[in-house]
Amino acid sequence: MALAVILLSALLATAVRCTGTGHGVGYSSHVSHPVVHHVPAVATHHVPVVHTHVEPYDPHPHYNYAYTVNDHHTGDSHSQHESRSGDVVHGEYSLTDPDGHRRTVHYTADPHNGFNAVVHRTAPHHG
Repeated sequence: MALAVILLSALLATAVRCTGTGHGVGYSSHVSHPVVHHVPAVATHHVPVVHTHVEPYDPHPHYNYAYTVNDHHTGDSHSQHESRSGDVVHGEYSLTDPDGHRRTVHYTADPHNGFNAVVHRTAPHHG
């Protein structure tokens, strides 16, 4: 135990002497300098900045569109038109089936009734 007290006292005396904390009286003229370690440069990766554009929310969307295809060479014949006002959509599309019948679909969609379609088929015109 006495050896531990002696070693601890010697250690504290050395610490006080080397750090100059002896109330202005230093036992060592040695001035300590910070230790500097050189670290190799780290490669940096540039992350691209992504700019986003948020479309404004339209609480009452409205649109109308229509198109028609009538290709006599291939026999492709179809059309569609649709309109929307808020949550209500009305439209119709038609096409010629492979057997020559014309199929026409009238449809509506809204939050209350859901999607409803009525299909009509007409015989081909031979003329």
